[in-house]
Amino acid sequence: MKHWKVAPCDHAAAVKCARQLGIPAMTAALLQNRGFDDSQKMHEMLEGQSISDPLLMLDMGKAVSAIQQAIDTEERIAVYGDYDADGVTATAMLVSYLASCGADVNYYIPEREGEGYGMNLHAIEKLKEFGIQLIVTVDNGIASIAEAKRAAELGMKLVITDHHQPQGEIPQAEAVVDPHRKEDQSPCKMLCGAGIAFKLILAMEGEYADTESLLEEYAELAMLGTIGDVVPLVGENRILVKEGLRLLPRTNRPGLRALMEYAGVKEQALSATTVAFSLVPRLNATGRMGSPKRAVELLIGENPMETDSLAAQICADNDRRRETEEQIMEEVMELLHREPQRLLDRVIVVEGQNWHHGVIGIVSSRLTERFEKPSIVISVTGEEARGSGRSVEGFSLFDAVYSCRDLLTRFGGHPMAAGLSLAPQNLELFRTRINHYAYALNCPMPVPELMLDGILKPSKISLEIPRAASLLEPFGTGNPAPLFGIFGVTLTSIHPVGNGKHLRLQVEKDGTFLQCMKFGMTEEQLPYQIGTKLDLAVTLECHPFRGQDTLSIYIREMKLSACSPELMIAGRQNYEKMLRKEALSPKEATAVLPSRSDAAQLYRILRAQNGYQGSEEGISRLIELPMEKILTILYIFSEKNLIHMEDFGGQYQIKMIPNPQKVDLMDCSAIHYIEQFLPEREVSVYGVSAENV
Repeated sequence: MKHWKVAPCDHAAAVKCARQLGIPAMTAALLQNRGFDDSQKMHEMLEGQSISDPLLMLDMGKAVSAIQQAIDTEERIAVYGDYDADGVTATAMLVSYLASCGADVNYYIPEREGEGYGMNLHAIEKLKEFGIQLIVTVDNGIASIAEAKRAAELGMKLVITDHHQPQGEIPQAEAVVDPHRKEDQSPCKMLCGAGIAFKLILAMEGEYADTESLLEEYAELAMLGTIGDVVPLVGENRILVKEGLRLLPRTNRPGLRALMEYAGVKEQALSATTVAFSLVPRLNATGRMGSPKRAVELLIGENPMETDSLAAQICADNDRRRETEEQIMEEVMELLHREPQRLLDRVIVVEGQNWHHGVIGIVSSRLTERFEKPSIVISVTGEEARGSGRSVEGFSLFDAVYSCRDLLTRFGGHPMAAGLSLAPQNLELFRTRINHYAYALNCPMPVPELMLDGILKPSKISLEIPRAASLLEPFGTGNPAPLFGIFGVTLTSIHPVGNGKHLRLQVEKDGTFLQCMKFGMTEEQLPYQIGTKLDLAVTLECHPFRGQDTLSIYIREMKLSACSPELMIAGRQNYEKMLRKEALSPKEATAVLPSRSDAAQLYRILRAQNGYQGSEEGISRLIELPMEKILTILYIFSEKNLIHMEDFGGQYQIKMIPNPQKVDLMDCSAIHYIEQFLPEREVSVYGVSAENV
């Protein structure tokens, strides 16, 4: 469950800016919600800023000099990339450009399975054997201290371009271009690897560079990398994505045309979201399941027959990726069912034998989304354990991993994602240490927020809302598609669609009926019945149908109208703190301890309805008690064999045990633990028997 928040809006200021700019008031309000709080900022966001001078980036001039010298002296150059969408697009872009400059250029992409992310010593040796005299990295290199040193020992020059966080020491190189270096004064800090590669090309063109022509040539690739690396779509990133989306339908790259055809992407429906869910996963899949070189060849290839074959292979890789991902996800869920105590951890760590390294990052993303906690998925293969993790906003997973660096043989990443390697025998210690780090921060784990742009009355919903919102496209990180709340509606009908994989829900309020779509949910998974009053978080889209625009409403999240997510989340965290045997404040101990009458009342409710099956949200409606008290009572009931309870990530199955024995609820581990933290040694739950409740 997420925190539902409604963005504050100064309606008078929004209307004033809208009049000044000649845009709908709704558009101005949405811009205001995203931090563009005056007409000048709104204008820059909508009309686009310019690409800043690339030479403002630290060492960019040195990088240009080193590369230009290599071209002039006909040295052999290798572009050293990465196997994800950002890395392969950056590689393709720079290889294409250097080739057009007459350079003797090739490229190297490490294999995810055999080599892992970034530069490695074996690759450096191999490039030396190939006669490479200059290595230019894209999307990696900032952490390659040993590899840079070895390249220098072998007499090779090195230029590093990267966008990941430096880890203290800067590698030895001719130039190290990374906007996150402390001394860097460039204005755009959130470029991805492909974005920095584009800036390098712009710098290579010199004082009279034609930015517009370079965008015409490379914006499609920069757009794919930018969307693929999930960087904020504001400032220069927005320019790259907007231009790339404009150019993609008429691309002259046969590989991209073939990929769009195999992916079923319609040119007239291109958006950042379409690219993110159709093209980017396929470019990533070849690095996950096959050879990432295929993606580079697809992007730089000029023979339509060859690129068509490559596109078919890449789409087949994506199909295998989906199957492998589902298999690993099933094994992870089985592990968590066997060891549910792992779900109590602040950072969920799971491991398995020979899980495919190419998809464990995706599985981690799904775990974090499912359980709303940072997660790390680790694959053990022989004497090495390799992991990939994802985080929640507000908790730096990179810092957490860095705190365990003495246990790791390799690591890297940023606040929201990290990769690591370690010896298998250190796995349990790593899990303990990273959770101790999270505990030592002395604050609750941040909970994902659901930020609403506003609350809509059903009777006021019209096509004008998505039309006004469309002026903010492209949408993505930093500029999300507008999300609106529709509160207090009654569920009136449920219709499965798409072979039962999706739902069409009809809701009503004050005589206005709305048809809404909920994708990826079956009727069995829907935790609500007809007649339930709900709050919805929705996106609105305008689609042409038979010559007319039609309104589509898509449900992203929903909850019971009477539910307070903030109180439920805080209660769950307090309860988990007790289960982890962490010190409680007197206030926390009092909050988590139920009374005798609380326990008796909840037992009668459960017995009357013969248990419970459903969400934690539904449990909160069984009885008017704080969430931590309800959960503590259920825990006590389970320990004393009054019920059989399965609690899996907020989904409950509670079965009543027939003919229970008389029990003393005071004599249980939870009560004994809470007692020591109470302001006064008074215990309210005592001597309750199943017979008299």
